[in-house]
Amino acid sequence: MQRKEEVFDVVVVGGGGAGLAAAIEARETGRSVVLLEKNPALGGSTAWSIGSVSATQTPHQRRRGIEDCPEDHWADMPGFAGDLAGRDNEALRKILCDEMPATFQWLLDSGVRFMGPMPEPPHRQPRMHNVLPNSRSFIYHLGRRARRAGVDIRTSMRVSGIVQHEGRVTSVDAEGDSGWQRFTARGGVVLAAGDFTNNPDFKARFMGPQEAKVEGVNVTATGDGQRMAEALGARIVNGDLALGPEIRFMAPASETLVRRLPPWRWLAVFMAWSLDHLPAAILRPFMMKFLTTALAPSPTLFEAGAILVNRRGERFGNELDKPAWRLPDQPDKQGYIVIDRALAQRFSVWPDFVSTAPGVAYAYIPDYRQNRPDVYTEAETLEGLAQKLGLDATALRQSVASGRVRPLGEGPYVALGPVRSVFVHSEGGLMVDGQHRVLGGDDQPLPGLYAAGSTGQGGLLLKGHGHHLAWAFVSGRRAGRLAAQAAL
Repeated sequence: MQRKEEVFDVVVVGGGGAGLAAAIEARETGRSVVLLEKNPALGGSTAWSIGSVSATQTPHQRRRGIEDCPEDHWADMPGFAGDLAGRDNEALRKILCDEMPATFQWLLDSGVRFMGPMPEPPHRQPRMHNVLPNSRSFIYHLGRRARRAGVDIRTSMRVSGIVQHEGRVTSVDAEGDSGWQRFTARGGVVLAAGDFTNNPDFKARFMGPQEAKVEGVNVTATGDGQRMAEALGARIVNGDLALGPEIRFMAPASETLVRRLPPWRWLAVFMAWSLDHLPAAILRPFMMKFLTTALAPSPTLFEAGAILVNRRGERFGNELDKPAWRLPDQPDKQGYIVIDRALAQRFSVWPDFVSTAPGVAYAYIPDYRQNRPDVYTEAETLEGLAQKLGLDATALRQSVASGRVRPLGEGPYVALGPVRSVFVHSEGGLMVDGQHRVLGGDDQPLPGLYAAGSTGQGGLLLKGHGHHLAWAFVSGRRAGRLAAQAAL
């Protein structure tokens, strides 16, 4: 098949945080760069994230008198991994920690603004910085920087294969609105296409058949980069590790106020000032708009006696025995968390909360009643609750009577949901070396092929908040710069 061919110094596959960082860095060396994104708009999993970035030696730390360093960051990270620490890639972890101070400043220079830092043990110092006003700020500001620099951004362009010539990766083939096209790179191809949380084949292969039924938060995270590189002999490491399956509330049908806020720099600056100066009572309602979107309900709900039922009103197992694994087998893959008056009162005040964003705030039953009427249903009787939700009243009453801890007590009763089971992100990335070159089956670099972000995670364990985005930006910048240098 004859394909139209275009030649650039660097070809970047993926338009999330890692891909944009790679494209910007490559272009700012003076090389020609094209970025190919399969979706109609830039964003990737970065746009779906909470937006935390963990870093040391930031202006935010210095303003609070916090003395911190990359060496301590590197030493603290294994504490998040626990028994898995032995599987970590220590060399890549050092790159991450060493490069984050400069990369954080690079984000600030790009127009991104943060609140924080927030404490998160076992970090010995507060290092978690949360983006303002939302995670789309990364894409907005980096997208603008990329366009100003002259990156050629092509959306709705699905890359399907990598081309080699005489043992070197030279091109990728992609399909867009105008048909098939070949993009050739003089320097290198950077794969920054995300993880495989929504690829059933990869999940079945690395995790198991039940995990394969669980959907990803980002429905377009299908492991395209991993799949194409494997065809050339590359290997995936830590493919069995992921955040999930976990139960999460369904996202609002319409975007929340916080998600709709435009990522203007002046607005982010005003928000940062407000967080430092306005009373908590004024800020709390705003934070609740963010905190009650699609976060995970606390397991203590089930430990305290809440029951989980499906769309027929039936319990389908022990709520403390991996309910997120069983929920995908239920009708519509959805369920409801049901509590009585006593539990509703208990989870209305500290220390029992419904959901949390670490270091930010806690959300309670009244917050869900006010901010998420679409996932909050209340009725005086079980029959009334069943009628409002379309559940079988007899089945619901039997479920309540068979509660794991005890039968639920008096009403009014509250149902939180629907909830579903999801993977938030997976750790299964291509094995790369310290220059982000993808390694083949003999652990030798595949010439001309680089990977960044989740695609090029290389066995690095990114537990704890703020490390996945940190790696996306660090590895993206480095991979783009190194691919550009190869075009000399």
